[in-house]
Amino acid sequence: MSGARSRRATASLATGAWAERAALVALALKGYRPLARRYGGKGGEIDLIAQRGRTIIFVEVKARASEADAASAITAEKIRLVNRRIRDWRARNPWAEGCTLRADAVFIGRGAWPRHVANIFPVEML
Repeated sequence: MSGARSRRATASLATGAWAERAALVALALKGYRPLARRYGGKGGEIDLIAQRGRTIIFVEVKARASEADAASAITAEKIRLVNRRIRDWRARNPWAEGCTLRADAVFIGRGAWPRHVANIFPVEML
C-alpha cells in the first residue's frame, strides 16, 4: 500500500511542477515576470508570485481532470492559508508597499490551455 501511495505522491508532485511551469508560460505571455515559486511551506504555500508593473499577483495553480474540478480545489481553508502567506510576504518585502496586490488562480484542465483568473478571492490586508 505504501508503494502505491508514494507513486501517487510522486506523480502528483510531477503534475504540480508541470502545471506551475505551464502557468508561468501563460503568465509570461501576459507580461508578468516571476518573483517567487512555492513561497511558504508548512502551513500553506503560494504556488507563484509574479509582477506586472505595479501589480503583484499571488497565484494558486490547480491542475485537475477538468477546469471545474480545478476551480473547486480552492477551499476556504486554502484561502485562509494563502492569505497568511501573503501577509508574511508583505512583511518581508517592504518595497511592494503601494503596489496592487491580487490573489489570482491559473486553472488547467486535461488537454486545455491554462486559464488565468484574476481576483479569485480577496487579499486580506491586515
